[in-house]
Amino acid sequence: MRRRALLGYGATGFGALGLTLLVGWWRVDGPVAPDPAEQRPLPFSEMDFRLQDHERQPVGPDMLIGRASLVFFGFTFCPDICPTTLSDISGWLDDLEDDAERLNVILITVDPERDTVDAMAEYVGYFHPAIRGWTGPEPQIARAAADFRAIYERVPTESGDYTMNHTASVFLFDPEGRFAGSIDYHEPREFAVPKIRRAMEADAVGET
Repeated sequence: MRRRALLGYGATGFGALGLTLLVGWWRVDGPVAPDPAEQRPLPFSEMDFRLQDHERQPVGPDMLIGRASLVFFGFTFCPDICPTTLSDISGWLDDLEDDAERLNVILITVDPERDTVDAMAEYVGYFHPAIRGWTGPEPQIARAAADFRAIYERVPTESGDYTMNHTASVFLFDPEGRFAGSIDYHEPREFAVPKIRRAMEADAVGET
């Protein structure tokens, strides 16, 4: 009797697991899954936000058209991902040598409350001089993140302060302002630099 009950519980458990997996598939890969095209950043020509760079100049996505671009979302109080990524980007730019002058390299803050123009200027000053810091009012930051399909959220800490979770990939765009792929966090330099070169020379939408 006990064995029969256990088998019954097991069947119920496997049935529940199967249902959970089915629901997960239905949402992620099934008929109601998001269209992958909807998850791709918009072309710069279709983006609509206005910010300020770390030299107090007004900036926007239209200014990036004409040169390939690297765009990263982060914040100056970031303990690890942001300084590591910006150090990696600095290394990629060193590898590109004079070709680095053909790139826009932008850090957009996800923490405008603390990342003032002065804070951004000091922060980007620790890295390659080609890196520009962009900040602005929260609604414009939110609009920029939505256009790039980037995600961020404020997370309270035990000390009563807060940190930020955010998309950690670097977005690549070709000179026409079309999305050309991304570079993952901690992606090896021997893969990242060729991706950048291909984006700089891209002729087709989505080429990476």
